[in-house]
Amino acid sequence: MSDNDILNSWRTNAAPWTVAVRQQQIATRRLVTDQAIVDTVTSLPGHSVLDVGCGEGWLVRALADRGHSASGIDAIPALLDKAREMGGGSFRKLAYEDLSGRTLTDRYDIAVCNFSLLGQQSVDHVFQVIPDILTANGHFVVQTLHPVVSCGDRPYVDGWREGSWDGFGDEFKSPAPWYFRTIASWLRLYRDNGFNLVQIAEPIHPETGRPASLILVGQFPSAI
Repeated sequence: MSDNDILNSWRTNAAPWTVAVRQQQIATRRLVTDQAIVDTVTSLPGHSVLDVGCGEGWLVRALADRGHSASGIDAIPALLDKAREMGGGSFRKLAYEDLSGRTLTDRYDIAVCNFSLLGQQSVDHVFQVIPDILTANGHFVVQTLHPVVSCGDRPYVDGWREGSWDGFGDEFKSPAPWYFRTIASWLRLYRDNGFNLVQIAEPIHPETGRPASLILVGQFPSAI
């Protein structure tokens, strides 16, 4: 299992994923997590937003509707094509490993990763370079699977896990693996890359009463 396997899976599943998102077929997103990330980003100071791993662009459009100047990057051309069809912001093909203050010359008040940090080395790299693309008052927002809930009966330690499309249609193939991180590991990523953690949220699923996700917000020290 590797970061490249994740990309291969998204190349395969770009079309059914776009349908699932736009038809609101994913219950946790519809009931909890979509609104949670929009509310978090719009509560922060700043106007310009970069969606890292934007997929088919729904979050860029949602933020644009609320008056933000939003842009998205992604490594999957088929998803970017879908994003551009709907508009709402600018979209650019850029792999995580190519993200830097040189490849992106604009600076953003907020960078956001909404369930888009699934790998190991790629995620480490994103955390390292995000400070270079933020403005002086920038924030970095991450929404991810809640580690305690998503751990299941596996040991609560960092490591690669097999993916699954359980609950999705037969059109989904080759589920992407993902690199599991404990809460402590997520906090360490912020701390080791110079961020001050300013918000932690655990949006609750209204039907299960359990956390539907984990949302973390960091601010770079130069902004304080």
